[in-house]
Amino acid sequence: MSQSTWNFTIALAKGKLLPPAIEWLSRVGYTFDEDLSRSRKLRVPACEGGVTALLVKPDDVPIYVEYGIADAGVVGYDVLRESGADVFQPRALDFGHCKMVVAGRPDDDYQRFPFRSLVRVGTKYPNIAREHFQNSGIQADIIALRGSVELSVTAGLADVIVDIVETGTTLKQNGLVVHEELFASSARLIVNKASHKLKLDLIDRLLSVQ
Repeated sequence: MSQSTWNFTIALAKGKLLPPAIEWLSRVGYTFDEDLSRSRKLRVPACEGGVTALLVKPDDVPIYVEYGIADAGVVGYDVLRESGADVFQPRALDFGHCKMVVAGRPDDDYQRFPFRSLVRVGTKYPNIAREHFQNSGIQADIIALRGSVELSVTAGLADVIVDIVETGTTLKQNGLVVHEELFASSARLIVNKASHKLKLDLIDRLLSVQ
C-alpha cells in the first residue's frame, strides 16, 4: 500500500502532551500547516500521507481508539490504565513522564492505614485508587473529584489522595508528602485492534521512531 492511499486518524490528547506529541509526529514524518496547540479545530489533516489528527480531551483518547474512530492515539499511561480500554499498547514514548502516588499529611502514619476502619481517598482516578486499596487490604471510601485533589486533604474531605505528580511542587505547596509510589507513567502510543491488522504499514512507521 502506498503512502498516498492511507486514510489514518490519530487521536491526540489536548494539554501538556500535545506539543511533544506533535514534535514526535514530525519525526515520524507528519507535519501540520497550523499550530495544533492553538487550533480550535477538532480534526486537522497532516500535510502528508492522508493522516488526520483528532484533537480530544485526554480521557477520551482511549475511547476513540477502542471504538475505531481513531486508528491510533497518544495518551498518558495514567489515563489509559484508568480507562481500562481494550486497545493495543505497542510503545511507551519518551515524554510525559510522571508518577502515580498516594499522598497525604506528613504527620500521618501511613503504615497504620491498614488498621483503620475506613480511609477516605480523594482522586481523579477512582478505578486505579479502588484497585490499589483493595489489593492493599485497606477499607477505602473512594471520593471521585474533578478539581484540585490536594484540597480534599487540606479541607478535611479526605485522608489521602491518589494523583499523578511530576515534580511534587504542588504537593509541597499544599503541605502534603508522598506516602507511596504506585507506578511510573509516560505517554503511550495506543492502537485500535482492527487497525493493527488492516493498517500495519503505517503503524510500523509510527513504531519506528521513539
